[in-house]
Amino acid sequence: MAKYLIGLYDDEEKLLAAVETFNQAGVSIHEVCTPFPVHGLDQALHLRKSRLPDAAFVYGALGTLTAISMQVYMYTIDWPVNIGGKSHLPFGSFVPIIFELTVLFAGVLMFLSYLAVNRLYPGQKIRIYDPRQTDDAMVVAISDERNWDTARALFDKTHAIETKIVEL
Repeated sequence: MAKYLIGLYDDEEKLLAAVETFNQAGVSIHEVCTPFPVHGLDQALHLRKSRLPDAAFVYGALGTLTAISMQVYMYTIDWPVNIGGKSHLPFGSFVPIIFELTVLFAGVLMFLSYLAVNRLYPGQKIRIYDPRQTDDAMVVAISDERNWDTARALFDKTHAIETKIVEL
């Protein structure tokens, strides 16, 4: 079981100021949990830009290539049918299937990628530092016990409504 020193905040401005204060003091923040999105928190925590949009493009391209190769194979190799002397590659009629498979692959694979990246799979233990983090409080968790004395002082300085040690 891991121990964390947590500080609870009731205002997003206080939270952002606290994160900046912790960064300036060199105290490593393990995690910040909020009940709603806080604008600017990802920049304050110096988080990397998500690569999920890049993955969405790759998944969509994979769907497009699958649709084109599947239809070309079916129309020209597997079952070529001569319909009034028309071409075996009617790309105009391929467009709806290409669109549908592009959206299908991107949607389903993005959903699975999101679950994998955020570790939201069955059997995953939920980490709740404080029950109020899902209602009205914002939690800053510090895991490095060597910084707990400094972190306590910083929680007091940044007006945390409560500071405590939790064991998960």
